[in-house]
Amino acid sequence: MNPLVTLLLSFFVLIGFRVNIGFALILSSAFVIILEDLPLISAVNQMYAGIDSFTLLAVPFFMFLGRVLNAGSITGRLLDVADATVGHVRGGLGHVNVVVSMIFASLSGSAAADTASVGSILIPAMKKAGYPPAFAAALTAASSTLGVIIPPSIILIVYGAFGNVSIGALFVGGVLPGALVALFMMIYTYILAVRYGYPSNPFPGVRAAARTVLRGSPPLLIPVIVLGGIVGGIFTPTEGAIAAVLWALFLTYIVYRDAPLRLLPRMLADATVDFAIPMFTVAGAGIFGWLIAYLGAARLVVDFIMGVTQDPTLIMLLLMGFLLLVGMVLNPISAVLIFLPIIQALGNTAEMNPVHLGVVATITLSVGLITPPYGICLLIASQIAGASLGKSMLAAAPICMLTILVAVLSLWIPDIVLGLPKLLVPELFPATGG
Repeated sequence: MNPLVTLLLSFFVLIGFRVNIGFALILSSAFVIILEDLPLISAVNQMYAGIDSFTLLAVPFFMFLGRVLNAGSITGRLLDVADATVGHVRGGLGHVNVVVSMIFASLSGSAAADTASVGSILIPAMKKAGYPPAFAAALTAASSTLGVIIPPSIILIVYGAFGNVSIGALFVGGVLPGALVALFMMIYTYILAVRYGYPSNPFPGVRAAARTVLRGSPPLLIPVIVLGGIVGGIFTPTEGAIAAVLWALFLTYIVYRDAPLRLLPRMLADATVDFAIPMFTVAGAGIFGWLIAYLGAARLVVDFIMGVTQDPTLIMLLLMGFLLLVGMVLNPISAVLIFLPIIQALGNTAEMNPVHLGVVATITLSVGLITPPYGICLLIASQIAGASLGKSMLAAAPICMLTILVAVLSLWIPDIVLGLPKLLVPELFPATGG
């Protein structure tokens, strides 16, 4: 049997038996290394190379940041800001859900953390207001995926670190597509609210709304610090993550003083564990991705697709279809690490800008967070809502299509992704090319 087929088949068989993805990557890779009589030391070297990245240190800091935000009143303040600005629109709590997820995404970059924290507050409130539990779960899970697209997205950090693409440019490139996804979700919520009579919250008045926004504005400096610092060349993504954590700690323990200090060691320990588990997967993906490249998978896929079509748009649409399927069984980080050689090979074939490619691929993979069988965000939201996963999936299907629509629009209209990066980091875009 072809070693590449053996590698992929053994991996998916192990996944089918519910083996931890990190172990599945390592075991299937080791099996092929032995079959091909390659030195086992290569496995160790590739595992180490996979995690030996200073940029990846940004990930645990953003994970810790999410815990700090939830420890005190910051998340509540952000909910109040969202309620004061969009809660009075028809379908108010649904709009609040989307807006606060978009804000939270710009702070922590974690979709699952967003689902758990925002969902635990808003899903019960939406159910009480008359929203169907399945819709409340679907909207919460879908809006949480904005954390994958909007900076400081952990997925974009991983993509940039391993794909040798400017993380600052990727961050800026994700802003407008993320905002479009949020806008489409809000339009969809409004249509359902009018059709089914979902309520809106009373408008508190201009002065009260302004006071609420002012009260919640200090945490909103976090994305400004991170994005502005990275794009401005003031610090690296890792240093930006540290700066964000320090500001959040300052607000929580010095300004607001609404979280017990004794929780800090526990939050640090939890963030460390949260980081260690995906890093084990990253190490395994280092071997797997190396074998994918060594066995010529990228060239095989490119040759196959070029035999079907040579149109750049069709090549990218086929890649997006492939990523949608991959996202159903793998989390976005694993998918990026494993299939990055194929993604970039097809992008090069279609002559696509690396930043454009990275953002479109990330938007596409974000759909996997709310589609079975992986769908971790939808699973968390369904459990909070007490809704069956099947009903939640049906309610989430139209919202998934909206995200895919944004991905397709971003593919066809490159400036949706590249407009801001060209403006803010023009040195990455020579006048002769996009």
